[in-house]
Amino acid sequence: MTTEVSLDVDVREVKVRSGHAELGGSLCVPPGARGLVVFAHGSGSSRFSPRNIAVARGLREAGLGTLLFDLLAEDEEAMDLGTGELRFDIPFLARRLIAVTRWARTQPELTGLGLGYFGASTGAAAALLAAALHPGYVQAVVSRGGRPELAGPALGRVRAPTLLLVGGQDVDVLELNQEAFDELFCAKSLVVIPGATHLFEEPGALGAVARRAADWFSRHLESPEFAARE
Repeated sequence: MTTEVSLDVDVREVKVRSGHAELGGSLCVPPGARGLVVFAHGSGSSRFSPRNIAVARGLREAGLGTLLFDLLAEDEEAMDLGTGELRFDIPFLARRLIAVTRWARTQPELTGLGLGYFGASTGAAAALLAAALHPGYVQAVVSRGGRPELAGPALGRVRAPTLLLVGGQDVDVLELNQEAFDELFCAKSLVVIPGATHLFEEPGALGAVARRAADWFSRHLESPEFAARE
């Protein structure tokens, strides 16, 4: 089904099965797309995060497809609002991201596209863990205001080129990212967005994130083998 949303583009609303859960997603692939970026949102958020929607728009303008999806099913999200336990269960979130990646690899319109992960907050840790567990699935990772340290020892096993984007005023998270950066042994970069806080609400901050992310993905998804075997 194709619907018109506030992004002023056509998106296809999709459903992805992961075990007993049904996860909602929003897929948009511009003509001639050079790759697909799968979003893993942060704790307490969803595919309707206005910040990720803004970044996704910027990536599509750069010729990249985007897939925003819900890490939690509706009943799980309702439970998590009370307990908060799932949003910090990084292995669980990584498994969900892997399930969505496998689904994407079966879609004819996505055949031949390189794949990247864009993670925010705890979603960044899930993206890095998924990249470490299945290196044949993903070619690049970008973290926005992420908690990469929550990926733990898996950081040292990430092979996908990884970009960490952090707000200059997000002091505690910046320190955590600097520590995680030292644990990465892949092609990597840590970029500080001057004046930005954790949610990147300052004028121009999300635009800077989108530009940096688009450049990173465009460089590393140029020669994809999306259906590569592990």
